[in-house]
Amino acid sequence: MTLTCFKSYDVRGKLGEDLTPEICEDIGRAFARIMSPETVVTGRDIRESSAELQAALHRGLMAEGVTVYDIGLCGTEEVYFATDHYGAGGGLMVTASHNPIDYNGIKMVRAGARPISAETGLNDIRDLAAEGNFGPMQSGRLEARDPRPAYVEHVTGYLTPDGLRPLKIVVNGGNGAAGPTFDALAERLAAPWEFHRVNHTPDGTFPNGIPNPLLPENRAATADAVRAQGADLGIAWDGDFDRCFFFDETGAFLDGEYVVALLAQAFCAKEQGARIVYDPRVIWSTLEAVKAAGGQAVASRVGHSHIKSVMRENDAAYGGEMSAHHYFRDFMYCDSGMIPWVLVAELLSRSDIRLSQMVAKMRADFPSSGEINFTVADKPAAIAAFEEAYAETAKSVDRLDGVSMDMGDWRVNVRQSNTEPVLRLNIETRGDRDLLTAKVTELSDLLAQF
Repeated sequence: MTLTCFKSYDVRGKLGEDLTPEICEDIGRAFARIMSPETVVTGRDIRESSAELQAALHRGLMAEGVTVYDIGLCGTEEVYFATDHYGAGGGLMVTASHNPIDYNGIKMVRAGARPISAETGLNDIRDLAAEGNFGPMQSGRLEARDPRPAYVEHVTGYLTPDGLRPLKIVVNGGNGAAGPTFDALAERLAAPWEFHRVNHTPDGTFPNGIPNPLLPENRAATADAVRAQGADLGIAWDGDFDRCFFFDETGAFLDGEYVVALLAQAFCAKEQGARIVYDPRVIWSTLEAVKAAGGQAVASRVGHSHIKSVMRENDAAYGGEMSAHHYFRDFMYCDSGMIPWVLVAELLSRSDIRLSQMVAKMRADFPSSGEINFTVADKPAAIAAFEEAYAETAKSVDRLDGVSMDMGDWRVNVRQSNTEPVLRLNIETRGDRDLLTAKVTELSDLLAQF
């Protein structure tokens, strides 16, 4: 039997085809066999299938004698936190995040909330679950646990509340899992901030669409509310809120690379000489921000397991990806969708300029294309053609992740996706939007040939 639901970093698939309760039960047993935990934390998102799949995981884990701590409806980061907080041997979160409504999945971590990838056990779990021949059952047990008070205490600890100015903030949970967790944080925060909630109640039917603010068509609800409320800041989350997205006071969406630069500034202000990890897709705004703030920038390949590893190696305070994943040393080097908004709100609350003004200079100095995806039949041939066309005149060529070329007044990265059968293109320039437009057209025409 082949399990098509196993990807590079997690489990994800269409319900009834790639993923069933029976498969989840076998995954639970395989996880227990490979990771040998005494205790495991589990949680789930609001999808209508998640409770049934979580129960199947419980059956598999308990059949291997594991004690399961069920933390119920939560965000992925709360499973990460609880795994470390309770000293558990692993954690499993049932979620499909921003995928279509007929999908679901599982995100897994080891003890200490360390990632599990294809190289660190995920393939072994896949192979054992596919084999499905586990033999006698043991008797584990199930316990309900509530780590949220401790989690809230940790997240609010990133805020220094003294001297903050009032803010009006719009928050959009997308009817995902974010609402209850946000409410617990908002109640605990000692900050003069007023919140206006949009699509706040968790609802597995997603009456306002799948929560994925990265899609332009999903941004209007937040942007419109920011303008209607006269808010200083807008925040929106995906389904399991491991990613958060920002809107300035005009309702304009903040591109991911500029959020990384803002958070880099926030950490450099809190920790002198802080090391900041960044991914190689769009970098100039982040490098400039880190340099100006007296920090040290360290490059990493794209993907959470790579970012977390480089952060550990360098004792980095923060790591950011332009895809809206943000990682924190003091949060087990894990990604969080709640810590970033607290830090951005604090940064704004200590400034006498608006968020749009903070980002305006970055946008002007380093305009970027955003990530452009190409479905190509022959990815190696496309990359080879790209290199042949540009490498000879490049000032530098970097192959840390895909191929990056610094052409002097513009820079480009072309890489294969870790999770989808596509090539991804990112271009940035030094203050020249006309050049950006020209190079996007030029590179798009080249890659589209394949």
